[in-house]
Amino acid sequence: MQSCLNPMVCDIGVHASMLKHTHSLSGFFNESAALLRLSLPIIVTQLATQGMNFVDTSMAGQVSATDLAAIAVGASLWYPISLLLRGVLMALTPLTAHHRGSGQQQQINHELGQGLWLAMAGSLLAILFLQQSEGIMAYMQVAPEVAPIATQYLQALAFGVPGIALFYSLNSFCEGMGNTRAPMLFSLLGLAVNIPANYLLINGKFGLPALGAVGCGWATSIVYWLMSLMMGLYIARHHEYRQFLSRSVLQFKASQAWAQFKLGLPIGMNIFICGSIFAIIALLIGKLGANNIASHQIALNFSGLMYMVPLSLSFGITIRVGHALGQGNAALAKLRSYSGIALTLAFSCISSASIVLFREQIARIYTQDPLVAAGAASLIIFAACYQLSDAIQTATNGVLRGYKDTKLPMFISGMAYWGLALPVGYTLGLTDKVVDAMGAAGFWVGIIVGLTAAAIMMSLRLRAMLSKQQAQPLQAELGFA
Repeated sequence: MQSCLNPMVCDIGVHASMLKHTHSLSGFFNESAALLRLSLPIIVTQLATQGMNFVDTSMAGQVSATDLAAIAVGASLWYPISLLLRGVLMALTPLTAHHRGSGQQQQINHELGQGLWLAMAGSLLAILFLQQSEGIMAYMQVAPEVAPIATQYLQALAFGVPGIALFYSLNSFCEGMGNTRAPMLFSLLGLAVNIPANYLLINGKFGLPALGAVGCGWATSIVYWLMSLMMGLYIARHHEYRQFLSRSVLQFKASQAWAQFKLGLPIGMNIFICGSIFAIIALLIGKLGANNIASHQIALNFSGLMYMVPLSLSFGITIRVGHALGQGNAALAKLRSYSGIALTLAFSCISSASIVLFREQIARIYTQDPLVAAGAASLIIFAACYQLSDAIQTATNGVLRGYKDTKLPMFISGMAYWGLALPVGYTLGLTDKVVDAMGAAGFWVGIIVGLTAAAIMMSLRLRAMLSKQQAQPLQAELGFA
């Protein structure tokens, strides 16, 4: 190494390097704090939504095993469709964030209107699908004592689909405006109302008919209509948002609606692919006996609960990155991208360690059966193994949504889940082609392989996208709020 010929120049260089490093760390911590403030209400919202599903399942299970089975079958048909609908309507979030960042208020009005039109169109298609549930269950050879109850449950749920779609759209609008607290509060209120509504309609209190599992469908419909109504009134009376509910908001603009749909469909398909793969795996594991099914379900339920945090952080990353890009600040968007991914990774390290340390205690929360608990504890280890790769692919996907890049991530998810996770899982779990059939564990190995591949491909896509952005000094953009 050459010695420095000018000590003053060397001192200045060292000081500048230290200052740059200090500013970079300061920028990361500032951005992480801002992302947490934005994402914490989203996390609570997601947990509240999951809480409604838990309430439906647990309260129906108190009636009879048949009612519980009807909820499970009905949810398996509705859940993937709801994910697709939610994803399509999520396009409103990055669009609103971009227009908000660039100060294009009129464009926000137009985008909100097209989002509402898409919500109504999507809800009609979802209702048509649910009306075919009886034929679908007959084709799937669902048990005859379960199918009629599941069909009635879905028909009751169909009544609330427009309210669900409307809430999704208004939720996406608020998130795009950087307001994640209002959806959180209304989701918590919905959860609070869902519990007594279920109790009254399931058990037939105060002169109401005892509907069993079907009552859960009606309760969910009523709650979501209430939530969408409250959200609409909130926006209509908000001093900043009410300007977006002028008469022109309902003006249909085919080209703009189509552009929003093209942005949202890959998001919806991406989420649909991720959600539906677990439903398929559950059906395949159904051949392995009751204990294996129960153990798998426990591990899947807990890992799904843990996934709500990185998923919510990815929504926050989309908003932060979209807002920076709307301002024309590519360097700030890059900082927010890397900070968001790093924060999500930090959480995944904590969750992974916690899962390994407390896997047996986690399993006992769900069951006292020693065989099922032991099986669940062994499968939960696999969930710990994919926390890092899942965090990377989820956070990176959130960044790419902020850049309005949704098509290639959709294909990446398809290849990772359907091209790798499912074939590898099936081969290892149910065949002896590579090793002796591993049972449920084989499918979890497949999930790890798929998520790792998705993380690598998403990261390469993000790197390629960021390389196209003009390089700007990162330090110049560290004064953001």
